Amino acid sequence: MQGIVFLLIAWFCVCGLALKILAAETNTNTTTTTTTRANTTTITITKGANITKPGCQRQCGNLTVPYPFGVGLGSGCAIGEWFEINCNTSFNPPKPFIGGIQIYEISDNQLRVANVIAKKCYNESGGLVYENPAWTNLGASPYRFSELNKFTVIGCDDLALLTGSGGRNFTSGCLSVCSHAEDVPGYCSGIGCCQTPIPMGFTYYYTSLGSLNNHKNVSSFNPCSYAFLGEQDRFVFRGASDLSDPDFMQRTLATVPILLDWAIGNLSCSAAQKANDYLCQQNSYCVDSETGFGGYRCSCNQGYEGNPYIGPGCQDINECADPNNNSCEKICINTPGSYICSCPKGYYGDGRKGGQGCIAENTEFPVVKLSLGLGFGFLSLLLGITWLYFGIKKRKLITLREKFFQQNGGLLLKQQLSSNEGGVESTKVFTAEELEKATNNYADDRIVGKGGYGTVYKGILPDKRIVAVKKSRIMDESQIEQFINEMVILTQINHRNVVKLLGCCLEEEVPLLVYEYVSNGTLFHHIHNSTATTMLSWENRLRIATEAAGALSYLHSAASKPIIHRDVKSANILLDEYYTAKISDFGASRLVPLDQTQVTTLVLGTLGYLDPEYFHTSQLTEKSDVYSFGVVLAELLTGKKPLCMERSQEERNLATYFVTSVKENRLFQILEPRVVREGTLEQLQASAELVRRCLYLNGADRPTMKEVAMELEGLRKFTLRHPWTHQHGHEESTGLMTENESADLYTVPMSPYSDTTPLSGQYSLDTAQMILPANSPR
Repeated sequence: MQGIVFLLIAWFCVCGLALKILAAETNTNTTTTTTTRANTTTITITKGANITKPGCQRQCGNLTVPYPFGVGLGSGCAIGEWFEINCNTSFNPPKPFIGGIQIYEISDNQLRVANVIAKKCYNESGGLVYENPAWTNLGASPYRFSELNKFTVIGCDDLALLTGSGGRNFTSGCLSVCSHAEDVPGYCSGIGCCQTPIPMGFTYYYTSLGSLNNHKNVSSFNPCSYAFLGEQDRFVFRGASDLSDPDFMQRTLATVPILLDWAIGNLSCSAAQKANDYLCQQNSYCVDSETGFGGYRCSCNQGYEGNPYIGPGCQDINECADPNNNSCEKICINTPGSYICSCPKGYYGDGRKGGQGCIAENTEFPVVKLSLGLGFGFLSLLLGITWLYFGIKKRKLITLREKFFQQNGGLLLKQQLSSNEGGVESTKVFTAEELEKATNNYADDRIVGKGGYGTVYKGILPDKRIVAVKKSRIMDESQIEQFINEMVILTQINHRNVVKLLGCCLEEEVPLLVYEYVSNGTLFHHIHNSTATTMLSWENRLRIATEAAGALSYLHSAASKPIIHRDVKSANILLDEYYTAKISDFGASRLVPLDQTQVTTLVLGTLGYLDPEYFHTSQLTEKSDVYSFGVVLAELLTGKKPLCMERSQEERNLATYFVTSVKENRLFQILEPRVVREGTLEQLQASAELVRRCLYLNGADRPTMKEVAMELEGLRKFTLRHPWTHQHGHEESTGLMTENESADLYTVPMSPYSDTTPLSGQYSLDTAQMILPANSPR
């Protein structure tokens, strides 16, 4: 009863308020005005969400690296070797270099790089006690010294020359003199400090620094002289204090960079547009280089931002989202490249703050206003009741999700992540609504795989990233522990050949994991599918095996705690669009304490791949993964499934059949024909011998994953022929009984892999001439 009375009182209050508001407003026609961006700002290639090629590193330390630049020598993330950033991780934070020059900042037409300073110091009698020259050579790179640099000389008895070359030659000088410290003003005037401009377009300079009288008369307040090239707007001369400051050189190196102009290639915009490698994407335009040596750059159209070198090009700026970016007084409507200002009903004008704005009309229609007031009042009442209903419903939903969070091991996950540094920061916790929207409410057409621990859906996040959402089955407590185990393990792994975990969601009845999406399915599918197999050349098989072995070696020896996968199989090796191998499905994995080499566990794994020693003893070691990987290698060599009840008794278990065939010199009878055609005799024999050693019954006799990875890498580079000697060894293992017929993850068709040879240009911008900046102690 009290609730009904409260709602009636609220209704009458709302009605009265609506009448008052409507008495001051009338219905008018709306005027709209198309407006360009209110604030014109420089849009650079470092703005926007998509600034690098897919899968490429976005940051090196404090530097954002946009395409056409890219992090990693030979990584393929840059347009070419001139634009490859060497990210030196020996520093904390890491420092980016091109050749030997440290990079501070990248804009859409310039680089800010580390400086070098020439210095000479004299004693009171005029003797030279310290000398440090300065020069920088950019070689045949696409970089030129910007005319926004100035040549500066600091001292009271000094003459310096700047000699430059590269496309054009020049020599310039500057003289700086003074007799007393009191004569030196607080700006560069030729007294204590001299500056001179430089032309644009040269690639090499050398600084010669000399003294008129070896500082004999000024050494008391000016023992040293300096000369350097640097960005003119960054250097501020502080008068006589700079002449005697022992930290002047270090301070200047830290605050005054050198500006370099850059451009793409050596063609003009018109010539580049006719070529096949023209880079400017949608919503962008081409700008010719101003250095006079050809080349061009791309820039976003007005009203757009992003990286114009990467498809789909520059994206529209929503000026209406930020009041500072538009001039609308009332209503702002975003349009491609611009926006529109308009006025609400009851107002007229162009809607702009700097124009007419929105002016209220005075015509009154009392009856209409009364009707509208009552209508709005009743509507407000209904909205209030609806708000209360949905508020209660939402609270119940929040309570239910908190229950699911605890039920799905949320507290255990928090404890595990808190004990692993970096786990919390690197893992995103998704809401249930985000993943429902991403997977279209877990539609059947979004299913990309099913396995022993759950179903995997393809999802599309709001930022257009494609992800794989793994939805576990309704589980008992042991299954929840497996889910949390996989979550914790993946937060500690950072390897290009291990599927990356992006986050999780615990708000639903079944827990969810969100991974990077690997589009080309599983290795199992491509080995045993007749269509896909044609894409698996011997070179690709050997490379995939090498990458998978490297990833397992990383798990065993390079992770913060050793990790045993425990379910290595071809169905858990995914392939992306470049045929790059990705180890997946850590639901059965175990973390191994650093002081232990084996642990006793409940036997988990897949028959046909399962280590017989682990099966019989329950003693899990890293060598269990080695055995399973040996079976995968046998699959790659033979194209046969690990277990097949349709084969003869001798051939039913691939591991046993392979080892027996090697012993009896029948190797080439069981190898896949394409492997025999494309692989060299030495490679195939060495690969078979490696498989045989991986399949030893005694785990101690098997090689480590690191040794396996090194041998496979060696086989990839193997070119010389050597006689093969058959080696007799330990008793090989016998297999188990049944076959794992279903792939745990994706089964998407695959495109051919095109391997590229990485380029190396470390510490050099030119194959003939390295950048050799002479620098003083820093």
